[in-house]
Amino acid sequence: MGKRKNQYLPNPPIEEIEPIIRELFQMQLNDKQILDRLLEEHIDRSKYGLGLTKFRAIKKEIGLLGTRSQKHTLESINQPIKDLRKRFPKAGVQDMKMNLFHERGMCVSRSLISTHFLVCEPKLLEERKAHRLKRKIFFAAGVFDMVCVDQHDKWLYLGLGLHTGVDPFVGRLLWINVWWTNKNPRLICSYYLDSVEGNDNFMPLVTQSDLGTENFGIANAQTVLRQWNDPRLEGSIQHRWMREKKNKGVTEGWYDTTRPLDVLTFCWLFIPWLQTELDRWMYRVNNTRKRADRNKILPHGIPNDINKYPHRYGCLDFKVPDPEALKFVREEFATSTDPVFELVPTVFGHYATEVYGDMGRPALNSDNIWSVYRDLLGRLEELHSNMVSKEYVEVVDSFCVDQPDEPAKVDLMEGSNLLGGMENPNPDGSYYMGGLNGGQGLGMCTGSQC
Repeated sequence: MGKRKNQYLPNPPIEEIEPIIRELFQMQLNDKQILDRLLEEHIDRSKYGLGLTKFRAIKKEIGLLGTRSQKHTLESINQPIKDLRKRFPKAGVQDMKMNLFHERGMCVSRSLISTHFLVCEPKLLEERKAHRLKRKIFFAAGVFDMVCVDQHDKWLYLGLGLHTGVDPFVGRLLWINVWWTNKNPRLICSYYLDSVEGNDNFMPLVTQSDLGTENFGIANAQTVLRQWNDPRLEGSIQHRWMREKKNKGVTEGWYDTTRPLDVLTFCWLFIPWLQTELDRWMYRVNNTRKRADRNKILPHGIPNDINKYPHRYGCLDFKVPDPEALKFVREEFATSTDPVFELVPTVFGHYATEVYGDMGRPALNSDNIWSVYRDLLGRLEELHSNMVSKEYVEVVDSFCVDQPDEPAKVDLMEGSNLLGGMENPNPDGSYYMGGLNGGQGLGMCTGSQC
């Protein structure tokens, strides 16, 4: 009698599904949710099969342990929470759960973290109370209906300019970048174009920002890309303008924002480190389910998951396939040769890198960065005093610490504005800010327009 053939299909190769498992695990989906997603979206079920027991064995094999398997206690989470509290002093239960998972690889239940807070941080619990917000009705039609961009200027006196872009329908951060300025339209445009490339070359229907000239580059680039993709949009601007606008080292005297060497050293050390921290924070936010909100009608879920699988949430997907216009638009509105893309002058960067190497290239964190900065600054001051290089001294002495009021000028394209918006609300007070049907939304589009 011959050997009986196995009635079950073979399991898919681990190397093919491991990246997907890790990606979904980072979204903190449970085992059944991950398995369902694999079977429905990624595994050819005519060739392979996978059951829950085998899936859990694979998950354990690649080192992904869940809350029950890690078996944390009040004692095991006490010190990690104390360490994270230094960096995230206002984190509540949900934020601390997210930080423990993404920063320490610890899967901890909400109930255990809540118990820790009650026992160890009773005063902080009293302080973390929600403030009443004045609500307005806002709606978007679907994923990538619009992308909103904004800058944060409160750190500019330190020489740090923040800028961010978000898909408000999903609540997904597309970028949050720090540089020595956030006023240059070519720099800001490059953030947007990098985001398009990083999202599989998809662009939104429209972009949105305030009226600042730093946003002219994004407005022009978005308009050209959309018109290139859809010639019917020629003569119209595919950007919506918002016409209404709603640190220890400095206090200790370690960083003088009027001294060129201080500013150069600060930028060279802090900006890359801060960008890494911001990237990690954005990754955590985009892979974490938002708190339930009964007033929200937009989809509830994990931003990255909604963005990648909008059909699973009953959402429309308005990502516009990018034509081969991206290279042209980048050269036109965000050319890489612009001086704004230089972190510090090349000569200074060379000496800073050399000195940092002599220091042993210490790994930076929030506890040691100011000490490293002071040590690095002292060594670079010594090079300056000893005149080790005439070119180095000239670069430092000639560096202007004040940002120019008028960076590289970019003229705004001409064309008709989008319809809808805050200026044209619906009878119930709601308003549509996206780009569907020329800005009028789903309710006004018919037939092929939809």
